[in-house]
Amino acid sequence: MSAPAPGSAATVPAAADATASPGAPGAATTPAPGASAQATSAQAGPLGNTVLHSVEGGIATITLNRPDAANAIQPAMRDVIIELLAQADADPEVRVVVLASNGRHFCSGADVTGIAASRAQGAEKRVTDAMRRIMTGAQRLVSSVLDCGKPVIAVVQGPAAGLGAHLAYASDLVVAADNAFFVESFVLRGLVVDAGGAYLLPRRIGMQRAKELAFFGEKLPAAEALTLGLVNRVVPAEELAATAAGLAERLAGAATSAIALTKRLFNESPDVDRAAAFLAEGMAQELQSHAHDSTEGVTAFVQRRSPEYRGY
Repeated sequence: MSAPAPGSAATVPAAADATASPGAPGAATTPAPGASAQATSAQAGPLGNTVLHSVEGGIATITLNRPDAANAIQPAMRDVIIELLAQADADPEVRVVVLASNGRHFCSGADVTGIAASRAQGAEKRVTDAMRRIMTGAQRLVSSVLDCGKPVIAVVQGPAAGLGAHLAYASDLVVAADNAFFVESFVLRGLVVDAGGAYLLPRRIGMQRAKELAFFGEKLPAAEALTLGLVNRVVPAEELAATAAGLAERLAGAATSAIALTKRLFNESPDVDRAAAFLAEGMAQELQSHAHDSTEGVTAFVQRRSPEYRGY
C-alpha cells in the first residue's frame, strides 16, 4: 500500500464508526494535539479519513481519526500507519514524527469487532492463523514505531488501552494530558497480552509491576505512569498541544542522525550483553563522526554559537 503524499489524508476502507472496540465509548471530534491545519482540514471520504497525515517544518504528524469509535485501529488503518512511519524513516526532510488522535480517546486498541463476528458465525480455527495475524499485525505496528529512525512523540489526550497503550510505550517520548490513563485491557476481554506488551512492559517498569498491570487490567492514571517512567510529561489538557509542539520543534532542529543512532543503541541495550552494547556504541560513534552535524556541533561549540543542524 503506497503512502499518501505529505499533507494529505489517508482514506482507509473502514466499517462504520459505530463498530468500536467493545466497551469503548464514543467521543466528539476535536483537533489532534500537535496536528497541523493541513491534517485536520482534509476532505473526508464516504467512510471517513481514518488516518490523517501531514508534513510541515520537518514534523510528520500521523493522526488517528475514528473519534466515534474511540480510535480503535482497524487492519487497513494499521497498514497505513506502518507505511507512513516507513516513509518518515526514509524521508530526509522529516526530522520527527508525532502520533496523535482526534477526539476524547488516544486509542482504545485494535478493533476486535471482526474477530467477534467471525466467532459468532462459528468460523473454523486454523492452527497458527491467530499467531500469524498478531505477528504481522499489531506486533509489526509496534515494531514500526520502535524501528523508525526518527524520534516518535506520542500525544495522549485520553484513554490509551491495549494496542493503544503499547503504541505510546513504544514511542520515544510520551506527553499526556493529566486526565489521560493507560489500560492493559487484554485480560478484561479474556485475552493474552499482545502488541509487544510482554516485551515492552517488563523492560520499561520491571517484572512485578508489569505483571500487576497485565493481570488486573486496572487503569493507570497519567500521573502514576509518569512516576513509573512510562510518560515524559503530564500537563493540563489545555497545555497538551503546546507542550507536544515544543518538543517536536526542538527535535526538528536537532541532529537527527545522532538521535537515530542513539535510539537504536538504547532500544537494543536490554537485549545484549555489555560487550555487544559497547561495540555497538563505538560503531555508532564512528558512523556519526563522519556526519555533517558532528562537525557542525563541535565547530559551533568552539565558536560559542548555536549549531545549525541539517539532520545528517
